[in-house]
Amino acid sequence: MANLDDILKKIGEFGRYQIWLFVLLCLPSTSNGCYMMMMILLAYTPKHRCKIPGYENDTWAVQGSYHSSLINYTIPDSEDDFYDYDRCHMYKYSGNTTDTIRTRCSAYVYDKEIFDETIVTRGDLVCEQGMKPAHAQVVFYVGVMIGDLFFGQLSDSIGRSKTLLITSIILLLSSVGTAFAPDFYSFTVLQFIVGASNHGMFVLVCVLCIELIGPSRRMVAGVSIHVLFPFGLFWLAAAGYLFRTWWAIQLAVGVPCAIYVAYWWLMPESPRWLISQGKYGEAEQILRKVAEKNGTQYPEKYDLSQLEQHKPGRMWQLFTHKTLAWRTLIIFLNWFSIAQIYYGVTIHMKNLGGNFYFKFIMLALVEIPAVAITLLMLSKIGRKKVHAFFMILAGVSCLLTIFTVIIGGPSFEPATLALCCLGKLGAAAGFSIIYVYSSELFPTVVRNGGMGASSCVARFGSMSAPYIAKIGDSVGSMYGQAIPLIVFGLIALAAGTLTLLLPETWNRRLPDTIQDGIRFGKEFDQNKKDYTEGCDEESMQAKELTSNGTDSSGREQPAENKSLL
Repeated sequence: MANLDDILKKIGEFGRYQIWLFVLLCLPSTSNGCYMMMMILLAYTPKHRCKIPGYENDTWAVQGSYHSSLINYTIPDSEDDFYDYDRCHMYKYSGNTTDTIRTRCSAYVYDKEIFDETIVTRGDLVCEQGMKPAHAQVVFYVGVMIGDLFFGQLSDSIGRSKTLLITSIILLLSSVGTAFAPDFYSFTVLQFIVGASNHGMFVLVCVLCIELIGPSRRMVAGVSIHVLFPFGLFWLAAAGYLFRTWWAIQLAVGVPCAIYVAYWWLMPESPRWLISQGKYGEAEQILRKVAEKNGTQYPEKYDLSQLEQHKPGRMWQLFTHKTLAWRTLIIFLNWFSIAQIYYGVTIHMKNLGGNFYFKFIMLALVEIPAVAITLLMLSKIGRKKVHAFFMILAGVSCLLTIFTVIIGGPSFEPATLALCCLGKLGAAAGFSIIYVYSSELFPTVVRNGGMGASSCVARFGSMSAPYIAKIGDSVGSMYGQAIPLIVFGLIALAAGTLTLLLPETWNRRLPDTIQDGIRFGKEFDQNKKDYTEGCDEESMQAKELTSNGTDSSGREQPAENKSLL
């Protein structure tokens, strides 16, 4: 029985029209890069100390000898060599000037070397209020998780193009509105909406990309759509360097999102979704348009209403057998670790020495070779070994910072940054691979549910990253620099090592049913492409494949079962 992929092979798997649509679908990856890392700039916590009482023009920068003497008289020295002054206390003198006690600050001054104003400096979110920025970042990631679930379900109900329009409008309004948030709490609520709409839109364009492109090009397209993510980081760094205030940075990222509203007129509906809804006429019109734009002929022999359909399963079925459950948990751990180390290393880098923007750009630059190397290795080596390699590389790189930070000290800051870049490279490559590897490992009938659940688990990794990074900010000193990286490294090392227990999916007939998923790997003959063990006779007869691509009854197998995707 034919399927939609057979039609795409006839009219063009990645022709001129799909290339044009692919370019459009890649653009939201730039915005996604900005938003997923924006809180690092908006909620940046600069060096600070108590404001000297009665000195209205007090600044972090020393203004002269008199000002210097006031600072020394009022502000205690820091007990941590990592800071110049005590960040949260000042001296309070009694009647006898020789008797002093430490008291909490009532106001603060901030170092303005990097930013003139952040949400932290505007609301004095330091010391006892210091966890609020981490809370806001976690609320953003909760929004990402909710957006993935809600807009994913919405797109399955009303279609991809309508949902894309809704997410783009919500993103534009909430992002621009955030710049005018009057207080921290309204800012946090708007960040939740930004997170939901931004990542909901990004997941949607990833789905559209896969559904509009033929099977032989999906792996390359699925990885390449992430290429523009680091360019979003470059734009974010440029906005921070040029504008220096949190609200201007927010506008610089939010206003360009207006272009996505135009996708309503530029982006066709997914033919695959239309077919699943029984809208065969509309699907045929779009497929004929694709053929026309690609300069090919639409195959008249196909009846869309007769295309092969898989009955969808339920995500919980992944836990009905110990083999599937074990593999699913390993995949979940990898998603968790990748998200945690990917965002955590970048969030934590402000606690490391050196120039803020140089570190930010370096951690963004490594993502470009990460994607390029991934594309090359996936087509030569496979999924499992490549993914395990990059996860172990990320873990070991972070763990090696024990030596450069604790033993080497400030003189080894370049080596620490280099190790962090290697860790980020491993996580970025892991992100590119895990989308492909997970989608191939989950059986077809539960693939969407499995990918959605994986994305949710990744969000928990993202949510844990700000708190772990905050440990470094709270502890200070060399130990504060090392502890978060050690945590990130240990989890990544465990995830990468466990990946070696998973089956390879490269050049294999992928599992369609739950039973296929159980037997996949351990009972899969690479030469005959046949399930050979642990099957009852009836299942064996139904699933057995001959070497010429026919099933036990002699019928031709669908192309998607004989190819990689």
